[in-house]
Amino acid sequence: MGNLFKQKALENNINIHIYHTSKFKTINFYLFVHQELKKEIATKTALLPFVLKRGSQNFPTQRSMNLFLENLYGTSTDSDILKRGEVHVLEFYMEIPNPKFIGEENLIEEGLKVFQDVVQNPLTENGSFKKEYVDQEKEILKRNIESLYNDKFNYVIERCIQEMCEGEPFSIYKYGSVEDLQTIDSNNLYSYYNECITTCPMDLFILGDIDENKIEKLIKEMFFIQRKDIKKINTEFSEKIVEKPKYVEEKQDVNQGKLALGFRTNTKYGNSDYYALAVYNSILGGGPYSKLFQNVREKESLAYYAFSKLEKNKGLMLISSGIEFSKKDKALDIIGKQVEDMEKGNISAYEFDSAVKSLVNAFKEAADSPSAIIQSRLDGIINGVDETTDEIVDKLQKVTKDDVVNVAQKIKLDTIFFLNKID
Repeated sequence: MGNLFKQKALENNINIHIYHTSKFKTINFYLFVHQELKKEIATKTALLPFVLKRGSQNFPTQRSMNLFLENLYGTSTDSDILKRGEVHVLEFYMEIPNPKFIGEENLIEEGLKVFQDVVQNPLTENGSFKKEYVDQEKEILKRNIESLYNDKFNYVIERCIQEMCEGEPFSIYKYGSVEDLQTIDSNNLYSYYNECITTCPMDLFILGDIDENKIEKLIKEMFFIQRKDIKKINTEFSEKIVEKPKYVEEKQDVNQGKLALGFRTNTKYGNSDYYALAVYNSILGGGPYSKLFQNVREKESLAYYAFSKLEKNKGLMLISSGIEFSKKDKALDIIGKQVEDMEKGNISAYEFDSAVKSLVNAFKEAADSPSAIIQSRLDGIINGVDETTDEIVDKLQKVTKDDVVNVAQKIKLDTIFFLNKID
């Protein structure tokens, strides 16, 4: 979806991406700050957007910020943290109603007062972040990190990734660790903020029915951060040879077994055979037509759920399934048989056609969502890909069964993680 956007770089090296379209009734602003995914800074990176949204110089409390936004006809803003391959991304976004439907000419300017204030004019006291806000957000983030343990569905997938990618940045949880939270205070977090805001790559997206020249001038005036020596974030991809799959078992007080299998696909977004891999994954475990759903869940009744998903920025595939404890070995055999059938080309016309159709529909639906359009372009920037929805659909429809079989030969099982019950 890349060439929908007009891209320019401001003098301070903030990249702006403008997509003028009357398709939506809102104006959307997304700012992404790219950082390396490294253990020593991951928790600081994760904490930063949540501290920043707590208050700024002109809007020192969330209440004052929310009251201001309520007067802007439901304008909303928020922040989050993303993990894109081995890139850690701070995300700030704002959605403003299209002024043309309301008759308020200055609506965008007023909304951006909050947006830019949160990012580049944070609330400080004694030369650092407000201690109360940092302490409160640390506690919230701590509970968020710890809550993963109780979310067994996602816990097993995360643990499988940690074991599979041990020693690699991708093993780091996107919210960091409780241990590293203890070392963060309002002073060192504020110093880290200043480092990020002045040296990390930034991409600002504007999508909606806007006057391009006017919005560009407005952005130049408001985002005046002095930036220098912009760092280069490594997005290189290296294949890994798997000698022998690793088996890891963990026991907890659970009433259902959870199985996760991690595969190295040795193909990531941007590679010429990526869309063959996407079709492969869809056939294997992408929907009710898939091999995992039909054979593991429906025919054999081995699993409460069974699916596969791609980590497209890292070149991984995860298979996850909820099973009875006693059926682990049989489930592994049946799952292995489905992967083997993919390698041998035992793929029915129904499976192939359903997979392609499902993917095409998903990409077309994404083209109707401002957030999905922008997130897709973010992936493109990180991976050096520039393509429209029509180009993606065309590539998917040109994938052949032989292409899927060829990509299947590159996929290797790396790690099996099983969450078992305590004896």
